[in-house]
Amino acid sequence: MCRWIAYTGKPVYLDTLVTKPDHSLVVQSRHSQMNYTTSGELLSINGDGFGIGWYDKRDTPGLFKDDLPAWHNTNLDNLCHQVQSHTFLAHIRATTTGDIQRANCHPFGYKNWLFQHNGHISHFDKLRRPLQLKIAPELFPLLQGTTDSETFFYLAISYGLLDNPKAAMQKMVREVLQVLSNFDKDGVLNLSCAFSDGRKLYTLRYSYNEAPMTQFVSNDSGCLQEFAEDKPQIPAASTIIVSEPLDNISDKWTKIPNNSFTTVFRNEVTTERFLDD
Repeated sequence: MCRWIAYTGKPVYLDTLVTKPDHSLVVQSRHSQMNYTTSGELLSINGDGFGIGWYDKRDTPGLFKDDLPAWHNTNLDNLCHQVQSHTFLAHIRATTTGDIQRANCHPFGYKNWLFQHNGHISHFDKLRRPLQLKIAPELFPLLQGTTDSETFFYLAISYGLLDNPKAAMQKMVREVLQVLSNFDKDGVLNLSCAFSDGRKLYTLRYSYNEAPMTQFVSNDSGCLQEFAEDKPQIPAASTIIVSEPLDNISDKWTKIPNNSFTTVFRNEVTTERFLDD
C-alpha cells in the first residue's frame, strides 16, 4: 500500500506539504499511522520509491521520480524547496505488485495528465495479460512498468479519460471487475486514486470485497496548524486531498466516503456517487 497527497489552488512551494508539516509525506514514508495491510497490520514504512508531478505555466507537467526511499533523497528536499506549483501530486510507494524500480513509481504521466494510486487487485499476475489486452493498441507501447496502477491508468485513457474522466473511470472499473470475477468471484479491488489535467483535480475512492483505503479532503487554510503557529500556511481558496492527514486528524479534515468520485475546480469540491450497486 502507498500514501499520497494532491493539491490544487494558489501556487505554493512543494515543501509546504511534502516536507514541512508535522506528518508530511516524507514523514509518512517512515511513520505512517493509517496504512493498514489487508490482514490488519500497520504498514508504517513506505520506502519503495517516490514521485512528484507538478504543473506551472507550461502545458505538460514536470515529473520527478526515484526508486529510493523519500527520506533518503536530498534532491527531493532541494527540488521541493525551490519549485512552486498551483496543482501537484506526490506519492510514496510500498509495493504489493511490480518490482522496486523507477518505472513503477507514481505519478504516471500521459500528455497533460498525471495519475497516482493507492490500493491493489487480487491475482494481478494472472489478470495482467487480459487487462492489458483491453488497452488501446496505440497506448500499449507506452507501458513502461509492471504495476496494476499503470495498467488502470492506460485502461482509463483508452476509455476516454481525457474527455470524460468519471465515465472513463466507471468503464475501467466495470471492465476490471468483470475480468476479476471471471477468475475469482471473491477477489478484491481497492482504488484510491488522484489524477489531474492541470486544470481540475479528480479523486476516486472505491473498494470491492474489502474495506476501502482512506481518503481525506481539506480546504481550511489552517489545516496544518493544529498545534503550532509556525507551521506552513495553506493559501485561501486551495484544496488538499490526502490518503492520510498531514497533522493529527481534526474537524479541518473531512473523510471522503467510499464509492465516491470527487472533482475540485476553483476550490469547489464536488463529491458524487461513483457506481450504483
